[in-house]
Amino acid sequence: MVVIELVLPSEMAAIDRAAIASGVPGTRLMENAGAAVADAVSRHWRDSRRVLVLAGPGNNGGDGFVAARLLAETGREVRVALLGDRDALQGDAGAAAARWDGPTVEIAAAPLDWAEVIVDALFGAGLSRPLDSRGAALVSAANTSGKPILAVDVPSGLDGGTGKPLGFACIRATKTVTFVRLKPGHVLLPGRALCGEVTLADIGAPESAVAAAPVQAWLNRPALWREAFPELRLDGHKYSRGHVAVWSGGLLATGASRLAAMAALRAGAGAVTLVGARPALKIHAAHVTAIMLREADDRAGWAPFLCERKIGAWVFGPGAGTDDAARAILDQGFSAGGHAVLDADVFSIFAGRPEELAAAIEDGGGEAVLTPHEGEFARLMGDRVRPDDSKLDRARAAAALTGSVVVLKGPDTVVAAPDGRASIADNAPAYLATAGAGDVLAGICAGLLAQGMPSFEAASAAVWLHGEAARAVGRGLVADDLPVALPSVLRLLDGEDA
Repeated sequence: MVVIELVLPSEMAAIDRAAIASGVPGTRLMENAGAAVADAVSRHWRDSRRVLVLAGPGNNGGDGFVAARLLAETGREVRVALLGDRDALQGDAGAAAARWDGPTVEIAAAPLDWAEVIVDALFGAGLSRPLDSRGAALVSAANTSGKPILAVDVPSGLDGGTGKPLGFACIRATKTVTFVRLKPGHVLLPGRALCGEVTLADIGAPESAVAAAPVQAWLNRPALWREAFPELRLDGHKYSRGHVAVWSGGLLATGASRLAAMAALRAGAGAVTLVGARPALKIHAAHVTAIMLREADDRAGWAPFLCERKIGAWVFGPGAGTDDAARAILDQGFSAGGHAVLDADVFSIFAGRPEELAAAIEDGGGEAVLTPHEGEFARLMGDRVRPDDSKLDRARAAAALTGSVVVLKGPDTVVAAPDGRASIADNAPAYLATAGAGDVLAGICAGLLAQGMPSFEAASAAVWLHGEAARAVGRGLVADDLPVALPSVLRLLDGEDA
């Protein structure tokens, strides 16, 4: 089974309670968690003999005590440094500490120089406040020790729900072991960088307990949207596979719309037409063959074309301009309805007025996918969304406000639907940050929408395909490479058991 659910710390707490209520003792869950931590130390640092466990005052510390005991049983020399009073440990954590008969010191005396490997079991994903002065001092010392650090659940000091450090002190882990399900903080930046390589361990929580949590966020993988992905039919033809229209930029701004058009075609749309003024179309004609060109009427714009040709999806924004003429063309698109992918200049046209954008989409009776990067998102949303909120929360708020699927781009792209569903991608390589890449993403999304994919699934699939295409090209990528790489990714997807 591909595990893609992302659970908030509060949801994880509910899963733990449901697991215990179903008959799985909390001590067994803790024992299994500690065993997963000990196993990770043994696998990754096979030759390291001296292990220091930093244990906190709660269940995360309890996991650390179990790991310490099991590692000592393998012949390693293990010491525990405890934050707090051992006698104050209660419940399962207290029971785990009672079974540890090795050396335990106060946190201020943690022998960092002695250790070859450090296990961070101070605080887990449910931490809700910055570390106190003692914890912060230890975290700082551990980070500068030069020793590898294995974090239990999440690096101490990291908010498991947002991926943001709760204060100035946060462990920089080499590797992390977490349990049952990943948390958003494992995937969202900077959390993903602070976690290092993450291992997900099964500690015996039944699937019925997981089902008790109202999960609405997922790691963006084909398992999330594969069933909705377009299947090609032997009796199909180009128009049954969907027709995409892309509004062209002006004479000196044609490249962005051309990238979007080619991406839509490579994503499987049966036909793609670039629509615009004749001077721009002459530039396009020198570069494209399979993409059709259509001159916009001087008075009616592209409205007749959108309505008459049964366009499955249309793209506006890449290189479109922000003047009154561009706004008029955009309004024609809204009036035609259908599926729209809105990018780039759209967010300047509606800067600080997301409600007006939402009304324009709704009045036309269509649906939209918005694909802003962080700067465009801030420009569109203004003060309607709190900038200090997590990326997941901001994308969800924007989707609810605009009534549209929002793709908040970046190395941790979040796709959010108005109903609260969200996916987070972690497959975008660093070299995808290049001019024109966003135009390609808009085109991929439009190509999938035109083939009948629902908006949330189409946007999530487009983001994943975009990242995989970049990985297929490798370092040195330019945006023009991405559409060319799509067929190889689609071939892999066709053969994938996801």
